[in-house]
Amino acid sequence: MQNIRTLGELERTDYRPSAVKDELRRNVLRRLGEGSELFPGVVGYDRTVIPELINALLSRHDFILLGLRGQAKTRLVRGLTAFLDPLVPAVDGSPFHDDPMNPVSAVGRRIVAEAGPDTPVIWVTPEDRFVEKLATPDVTIADLIGDIDPIKAASEGRHLDDEEIIQYGMVPRAHRGIFAINELPDLAPRIQVGLLNIMEEKDVQIRGFPVRLPIDVQMVFTANPEDYTNRGSIITPLKDRIDSQIHTHYPLVLSQAMQITEQESWKDRDLEVHIPSFLRRVVDEVVFLARESEFVDHASGVSARASISAYENLISNVERRVAEHGPDAATVRVCDLDSMIPALVGKMELAYEGEQEGAVTICRNLIGKAVQRAFVDVFPDPTARSGRRERTALDDDTSSHGSELDTSIYGSVTGHFSGGTRVRLGDRMSESEYREALDAVPGLEELVRQHVDDVDERDVHPAMEMVLEGLFQSSFVAKENLDRNTFYSDMLLRMMQGMGND
Repeated sequence: MQNIRTLGELERTDYRPSAVKDELRRNVLRRLGEGSELFPGVVGYDRTVIPELINALLSRHDFILLGLRGQAKTRLVRGLTAFLDPLVPAVDGSPFHDDPMNPVSAVGRRIVAEAGPDTPVIWVTPEDRFVEKLATPDVTIADLIGDIDPIKAASEGRHLDDEEIIQYGMVPRAHRGIFAINELPDLAPRIQVGLLNIMEEKDVQIRGFPVRLPIDVQMVFTANPEDYTNRGSIITPLKDRIDSQIHTHYPLVLSQAMQITEQESWKDRDLEVHIPSFLRRVVDEVVFLARESEFVDHASGVSARASISAYENLISNVERRVAEHGPDAATVRVCDLDSMIPALVGKMELAYEGEQEGAVTICRNLIGKAVQRAFVDVFPDPTARSGRRERTALDDDTSSHGSELDTSIYGSVTGHFSGGTRVRLGDRMSESEYREALDAVPGLEELVRQHVDDVDERDVHPAMEMVLEGLFQSSFVAKENLDRNTFYSDMLLRMMQGMGND
C-alpha cells in the first residue's frame, strides 16, 4: 500500500476511511484473538488495569488513568500506538493528517479539489499519529486548539476570515490519532473548558472565528489523585465527558515489583555483579515497607523508580569496590545496602513524624526491617520461644521483649561478643578482609550451611553477615555505623557503655 502515491491509485484499492476509535477497536479484538501480549513491559496489571483499559477502547471511550506517581500511566498511554494500523494515507501538504477520501481541513479540501485523482498521498506511521502533552499552568488555548496567524494572512494576501490562515494546535494535529494529556489537573480551568467542544460537539472557536472541524481523535488523560488538592482539579463538565476512569496501582506482590526493577534497571556494566537472592529481595522490600510506613506520606506514594534507582546504586557500589580490590569483591554484601539511601531519600514524601526523624534515618531503618524480613524467611526467628515462631515476617516489632535466645542456634554467635569482641565490616573492605572478619565468629558458617538450601559459595559470607544484622534487628547484638564501617558487638556491654560504665 505504501507504494501508492496519489488519491486515484488509492481509490482503486480496497481502502476505506475508518474512525480512529473503530480502528483501535478492530486491532484490539484482533490482538485478543491472536493471544498477543497487549502491553509488553507492563507488569502486574493483567487482571486489574489492562482489562478495564481494553474495555474502554472497545467501548470507544475517551478515558483517564488515575494513579500515584510511578505506576506506569505514561507507559500504558504510549503503548496505545500498538493498536493503530501500521500505515494510513494522508493528504500531502495538509496541516494535519487529512484522509484523502475525507479531508476536513480547508487546506486539505482545497488540495483535493484542485488536484483530484492526482492529489499527493503520504503514509503516516502510528508514532506520527500519537501526540502527547504535559499539562502545565502556562499551556494556552493556542497551544491546544490553535490561533489566527496574521503574518500568514498578510504574506499570502488573505482575509482574516479565511480558514487557511489558522495555525492549528496540538489537538487538531492529532486528527486520526491519539492525543494524550499528562497530569490533567495542572491544566488551568479555562483551558480545560476549551476541550469540552472538541470532545463532544467538535465545534472550535478561534478568536471568535467559528470553525466546524469534525476532528477524529482518541482522547486520553492521566492524573495523580494528589494533584486534585495540591495543584488543581478537573472541572466537572470535563469529568462528565471523560467516559471511563481507570485506577492504576503499585505492584501487589513482591515478585512483580522485583520483575519491574530487573526490567527497568540499568545493569549493562563491564563486570558481572552477583547479588544473593536473599539480598536481592531487600531492594524491593524496602519500597514495600516505605508504602506501609507511618513515617511516609501515603497520599504521595513511593514510586517504582525508587527501587530501580536504589538497585542501580547498589550495583554501582559493588562496581566501585571491584575497581579498588579486584573481581573477587563482586558479590553484594549487607553493608552495601546503605548505598541505596541516596536513591531513596528523594523519592519519599515524609509525614510530619518522618520529618522529625529525618529521611536518612527513616531509610536506614526501612533497610534494616527489610533485611529482617529476609532473615526470618531463611533462618529460625530468634524472637520465637523454643523454636516456635511467635511473630511473623510481616511484623514491624523486632524487639525481644519476653523471649529468650535459643542458645543451641545462636548462642555461639552472641557468646563471641560477650567478652567485648567487636566485628568490623565495611563496603570498602577487600574480599579477604571481609571473609576473615566473618570467619572469626564461631558458628556463623555452620548456621548458613544448615539453613540456606543449595547455597552458592559466593553467598556464604553475605549470608553470615545477614545473620549478624538479623540478630541486631532482633535486639540480640549491638551495631554502630562509623565512617562507612559497621561494628557488631555485645548488646549488654554496649548498653552499659552508653550509661557511662567502664
